[in-house]
Amino acid sequence: MIKSKNLEGTQAVTANRLRDGAVVFLTPGHTWSRHINDSAIARSADEGATLLAVGNQAAVERIVVEPYLIEISAEGGAIRPLSTRETIRAFGPSVEEQRPLETVS
Repeated sequence: MIKSKNLEGTQAVTANRLRDGAVVFLTPGHTWSRHINDSAIARSADEGATLLAVGNQAAVERIVVEPYLIEISAEGGAIRPLSTRETIRAFGPSVEEQRPLETVS
């Protein structure tokens, strides 16, 4: 249940919502949002540990699964993950969805 790396710098907590598998982010009000810009921001290791404890309690309550800290950049009112993996989780696939060609009759 507890996933963490030795992270330094600005962080947020992410997880997957149990009922539908959606990627979610812990907010300052200790709710979960699908939008990374709603994230609570930890600017120290202690703040990160506190947010992760909230996330882990939500996992115990079966609201989310596997909460963990991610490194982020929070500048100009926008929050962006620093890793490619977390960018894809936050913003969707890195390629466009392929749709079948329509046939014209």
